[in-house]
Amino acid sequence: MKVGLFFGSFNPVHSGHLIIANCIVENTDLDALWMVVSPHNPHKERASLADDFTRLHLVNLAVEEHPKIKSCSIEFDLPKPSYTVDTLIHLQEKEPDIDFVLIMGGDNLASFSKWKNHEVILKNHEIYVYKRPNYDLGPYQQHAAVRIIDAPLMEISSSVIRGLIKEKKSIRYWVPEKVMKEIELSALYTT
Repeated sequence: MKVGLFFGSFNPVHSGHLIIANCIVENTDLDALWMVVSPHNPHKERASLADDFTRLHLVNLAVEEHPKIKSCSIEFDLPKPSYTVDTLIHLQEKEPDIDFVLIMGGDNLASFSKWKNHEVILKNHEIYVYKRPNYDLGPYQQHAAVRIIDAPLMEISSSVIRGLIKEKKSIRYWVPEKVMKEIELSALYTT
């Protein structure tokens, strides 16, 4: 079985994440895609993150009806901050029969040399890369383990959505309806 791992803060999960996830799982050799909710990305400030389980709940609401996409909270139980290489090693030990593929945006591939033990990731895993607007993919785009995926260019960001919420503007269509209702009900991102 081949499973794509789409890591993110998903703060909150939005339509861009879901369009890319669906495009990749439907148009590649992946059997499934797991949206790995990261409790703390070492490249982001922790203070801006909603509660881990709240973000996981929003991802569950967003993907609950998709037959090939599910959420994954594996990093909640790992040391913080979480590093992708450590998560991949842990998952491979836990699920030795699954071939895990890393999914990332072109912006991450451009800065991939700064990742902890990135050589280990390249040696042991394929990387499926979707392009991001206005980013050069960098030197790793020619690497044998890297596959560039033709996915829609999405300029939707969680930070813009959080800004809209703070300004009391509608986020309809930016996020799935169930996610929007949960954000409204819980008054998330209002302060």
